[in-house]
Order: sequence, then C-alpha cells, then structure tokens
Amino acid sequence: YIGAFSIGMEAIPWVVMSEIFPVNIKGIAGSVATLTNWVGAWLCSYTFNFLRSWSSYAINAPGILFIIVAVPETKGKSLEQLQAAINA
Repeated sequence: YIGAFSIGMEAIPWVVMSEIFPVNIKGIAGSVATLTNWVGAWLCSYTFNFLRSWSSYAINAPGILFIIVAVPETKGKSLEQLQAAINA
C-alpha cells in the first residue's frame, strides 16, 4: 500500500498544505493536516486486506474526483489570491 501510495497521491496533501495555509496558522494547520494524513494512512493500512478485494477504481475514483472538484489550482497565484478564492 505505502509503495503504491507514494508513487501516486502521497505528495498532494504536502504540496497543497504548503501553498494554501496563511503564515499565521501554518504551524497549527500543518500539524492538523499531518495528523489527518497519518490517521488516514493507518486506516488504509489497517483495512488493506478488505480494501484489496474491492476494485481499485472504486477506491481511487472518489479521491481523484475530490481533487478535481475541491482542490484549487495554485499555479501562478499568490497566497493572497488563494486566500481570497477560498474565502469567497
């Protein structure tokens, strides 16, 4: 699981976290995001045998859809522009 996850979607939370959080809450928000990431990794590892019996499309499709719909594009935008888009 960890090997396949590392090749695919592992970097997305770290990249988004470094670009979206404002400086005044970056430490606390980064800690919460890291905790959430590790709890999710533990949950996936704990339920790996059960999830292995499912189709990988049924597992990956919701994650990809979430990224497409909910994660904002950050390329070429300043932190202020990102915050304005998120708060709008």
